[in-house]
This record gives sequence, structure tokens and C-alpha cells, in this order.
Amino acid sequence: MPLSATPSGSQPAPAEPGPELRATAQALAAAARPIAQRYFRQKLAVEHKADHSPVTVADRAIEAAMRSIIAERHPEHAIYGEEHGAERLGARYTWVIDPIDGTKSFVTGLPLFGTLIALLEHGVPKLGMIDMPALHETWVGEAGQPTRFNNAPCRVSGCTDPAEAVLYATSPDMFEGAARTGFERVSEAVRLRRFGGDCYAYALLAAGYVDLVIEVGLQPYDYLPLVAVIEGAGGVVTDWAGQPLRLGSDGRVVAAASPALHAWALGLINKS
Repeated sequence: MPLSATPSGSQPAPAEPGPELRATAQALAAAARPIAQRYFRQKLAVEHKADHSPVTVADRAIEAAMRSIIAERHPEHAIYGEEHGAERLGARYTWVIDPIDGTKSFVTGLPLFGTLIALLEHGVPKLGMIDMPALHETWVGEAGQPTRFNNAPCRVSGCTDPAEAVLYATSPDMFEGAARTGFERVSEAVRLRRFGGDCYAYALLAAGYVDLVIEVGLQPYDYLPLVAVIEGAGGVVTDWAGQPLRLGSDGRVVAAASPALHAWALGLINKS
């Protein structure tokens, strides 16, 4: 059954997050950074979860610190985290957190890992943050506001020509069967394709350096924090059916620097 953070009954229209909620998002990132920096490039025991993804003491310590802040400031809010699961789903506000997106990068000394934070209101992403602790770079997206990169507004490239587009995905290994065929159709038509980066590829799209990101197999804590960042920078991000990303989405994501490029990519991915 798809997860949902939307309560039944009538709902007020979602509004822009207020200063209190923005401050909480900043506090979450501020709590995560020193923990990630302390453990980065140190010898760590790496465990593997049921889905074979790696996890370390750093992942768990960061999420525990973030959950503590949310519980103290907003005890009525829901939380959906990678390491410690979900609680109070159905609340008006839901924090979606990924303490270390790119744990494989983290444990191999590659600085392209990030902390991801989203705030949903009635299931709709209203605020998103991509914080890169090793690079000292932060992207913040907020409903009704331009996305900011290190406190300066940033913008997607606006690329509409596939022949000029730069495409990223974390790994070619994530694509199988029809998904791989669709991805290859797109990648064969663009100017350049690169792999790696995890959440950083989406941040670079918001900053105008990357034009397309196509991935599958993502979890809500992987993709929901990206939505406000990309949309606030003028980009488009949906699932492979062109539908908005929500908690119950299937983890297939297309992000693009323009509506035209997004529509083109969807057409090739889903071509029979």
C-alpha cells in the first residue's frame, strides 16, 4: 500500500513555510554537518541493510540528532527518515530526512555525499535542502521563493535542445530491462552523460551545470528533498509518468532544466 502523509477530510491550502520552519531546517543541517565531518575519511565499520545498501554509525548518529531537534521543536510533526523509519504519518507537516545521501561515496572518501531535508505540508513538498558537508555547499528551495545556493539565488540552465544537454545518473547499474532501454535512448541523444554524484547531480542541475538527471529505485528520503530545490530554480522534476513526486511515488525520477527537455526525455523513456 502506498504511503501517505495526507490526512482525510478538508484541508487548508498549503502555504509558504514560515520563519520558524525555515529555522528548523537550518538547525537540522547545522546539527548534521559536524557529525558528518567528524566521521568522514575515518575508518568506520560498514553494515549492510536488507536492501544491501550500506549504513554507518555516522548515518545513525546524524538522524538521531535531527530527530531530537524535530521532537523538541515540533513534537506534533511527522518524521520519515532513512535509518529510523516513520512516525506520526498523517500529521499536517512531515519532515523527510536522509542523514547521508551517498553513503557509498562517504565510506570511500568521496566528498559527493549530502544531507537531505524536506518539509511536506499535507504530503506536498514545501521546503527542501541539499547540504554538502564536505564541500561547504548548501542549496535551499522553498515554495514561492527562488532557490538559493550558499545564500545567493541560482537558476537552471533552461536548456531545451537535447543535443546540447548534459545528463547524469548515479550509476548505470540502477537500470534494468525496459528502464535501461529507455535510459539508453535518452543518453544516446544528449551531448554528454556522466555517472556519480548522488544528490549532488540534482544540486548541479539547480545551479545550471547539469540539464537532466534520470534515476530509478529511489526512496522518498532520496527524492522529496530535491523537489523544492529544483522547482524553485525553474526546473521540472516528476516521476516517469510525469506525475508529482510524493511519499507514495515509485522511485523513478526525471529532473530537467526546462519543461521542453523534460517532456522530450519522458517521451523517449516511455517509448514502446
